[in-house]
Amino acid sequence: MPLIALTGGIASGKSTVAGRLAERGAVVIDADAIVREVQQPGGPVLTAIADAFGADVIAADGSLDRAALGARVFGDQVALARLNALVHPAVRQESQRRFEEALAADDAAVVVYDVPLLVEARIDDPWDLIVVADAPAGVRERRLVELRGLTEADARARIESQVSDESRRAIADVVIDTSGTLQHTQEQVDRLWERLTAE
Repeated sequence: MPLIALTGGIASGKSTVAGRLAERGAVVIDADAIVREVQQPGGPVLTAIADAFGADVIAADGSLDRAALGARVFGDQVALARLNALVHPAVRQESQRRFEEALAADDAAVVVYDVPLLVEARIDDPWDLIVVADAPAGVRERRLVELRGLTEADARARIESQVSDESRRAIADVVIDTSGTLQHTQEQVDRLWERLTAE
């Protein structure tokens, strides 16, 4: 079972790459979805977040108020590190359980971990291959403005708050250029899939 880490900056087309791999037959495990699950009401992670950051990061219905928490940690490296220390161990444990579950179901499965914070949090895990979805910052900024409705300043701030594109490319075994057409991206993913399944 090859274990592939797929990463990329915000609006880099990572979800498009993950979707194409899933269409081809990969088991895609989404780190962001796991983060949301481990932060469900009643769980130990959400309780720890409330203890660390205050009750005002919890919405009236008992769920995490992501906007309030985001505002609290955005641009504050100490607060962000504290949050990550609460969330990352739970995400690591749950993702590992899902990798093992996929392997148990099919020992030839290609498992893809779709993980935005690979460089920051999971770089030392034993990946068989690291795939980076890559598009220039200007392209990603335009996507954030046009597709997600952010202002140019907000889009730029989001991009600049993440690790650099150079840091991601430095750890990549495969770089998928997502700056062109959807077809161009998919063709690169298809070539990657052929390589993975041939091996």
